[in-house]
Order: sequence, then structure tokens, then C-alpha cells
Amino acid sequence: MASKAILFDGTLCIGCRSCESACAEKWGLPYDEKVAAEERLSEHKLTTVVTRGERYARRLCMHCVEPTCASVCPVGAFRKTDLGPVIYEEWRCMGCRYCMLACPFHVPAYEWSKTLPKVRKCDMCYERQLAGKVTACTEACPTGATATGDREAMLAEARKRLAENPAQYDGRIYGVGEVGGTSVFLLSAVPLTQFGYRSDLPVEALPVLTRRALAFVPDVVGVGGVLLGGIYWITHRREAVAAAEGMNNPPRRKKYE
Repeated sequence: MASKAILFDGTLCIGCRSCESACAEKWGLPYDEKVAAEERLSEHKLTTVVTRGERYARRLCMHCVEPTCASVCPVGAFRKTDLGPVIYEEWRCMGCRYCMLACPFHVPAYEWSKTLPKVRKCDMCYERQLAGKVTACTEACPTGATATGDREAMLAEARKRLAENPAQYDGRIYGVGEVGGTSVFLLSAVPLTQFGYRSDLPVEALPVLTRRALAFVPDVVGVGGVLLGGIYWITHRREAVAAAEGMNNPPRRKKYE
């Protein structure tokens, strides 16, 4: 099964926010003028159109080729699928929120206000794509600004547009070199840093950098574990001794009590 990807071309976007509305409907989330005006990702808005004058960009999960959220999750609640989307299995989640700290694009959001909260993020319409459909945002886009297809085909299309109309774009395909590559490619007439995207991300996948760093610290971790264990034992040994002494030597009553 070929890996899928989304291609968003900001030069074709008219800011209609049909993608936002379709996404909200797909997830059963509220969507009105107030929500439409929120140009940030949240637990109730999994994609958003960001405006800068008459220029537009989209924010959504980038579905990294090697997702950091999956690498840091201690219970495997995040998983990169062969189809391309990074999905979240809420029944596994223990609410540690490491994914929120680790994501280089600041995507996962947490349902802080709910009694039984979970993490929320775009799953690139995984179930729809399994059924052979395009994403809801792609289907709703009236101008073709958002497209879904095989990852290599989307990348080839992005490169073709850059080659045919170089003056129309800022000269880069965002998502190709960032953190080892993603399954969302972005084209824009202006630098995407104007829309909040980072330009300082490494070209290597963050999990690779983490594994490389950890390769140098196993001995330190082992020694640290022993030290922490020793401190724990000493502390609780003192408590046990104090308790035993208290039992063997009950407090004496004052003579004239």
C-alpha cells in the first residue's frame, strides 16, 4: 500500500475555511463563526486556516515519517501507519502528555475541561483513506488548494509547480526536509515562518537524534538508578527505624500529670 500525503498550495487558497468546516463535521466538533475566527489548533479545532493579509496557510498535524509523538509515548497510543497517517488510539492513552511536549509542530491538544480527557489531533482521515476516499478537507476544498494522493505523486506535483512557476512561490516545499520528512507538503508565496511554522528544525528525524544521544548514556542511567535506589532505601530505612524506636520506647508520662 502506497503511503499517502496531503499537498496544500497557499497560492490557490481563498480563505473560505471549507476545510475547517468539513474537518469539524467529520469529527463531530462544534463549528460556528467564533470557532472559525480561532486561527490556532485546539482540542475542538484540528485544522485551521491562518491568514496574513490576503495570504493563507493551513495548520494541521504534519504526520511525520518518523513521528516524535510515537517515539516518546510510553504506552504506544500514537502509531505511524503504512498508509501515512499518524493515528492516536485513545484507549491506550494514560494522559502523560509527553506527545504535546515532544511534537516539533505543537500539534497535539488536550481536553483539559473534560472529566475523562484525551488528546486530539488530525488523523489525516485514516478511515476514509482506508476506504479509498480522499480526506474530508480535500473533498471540501473548492479551489484545489488541498490535494490528497500517493506521497511520491504529491511531492512530484509540488516540485512541478515550483519548476513551472518559480516566481509564484517562495522557493521551498515545506515538509520535505523538516525532521526527516512529513506526509504533509506545504507551498506558499511567502515564507511559512510568517504563519508560525519553524525554520530551525533539523533535517534528521528527532527520534533518530534521541536514539543517538541515548546510546552514550546507558552507564550513566544505570548508575543513576542505583543512586536513586540507594537514596530511597536510606530514606525509608530511617523512617522504619524511627517507627520501631517509637514502639519500643513509648513517651513517658510526666510525673505530676
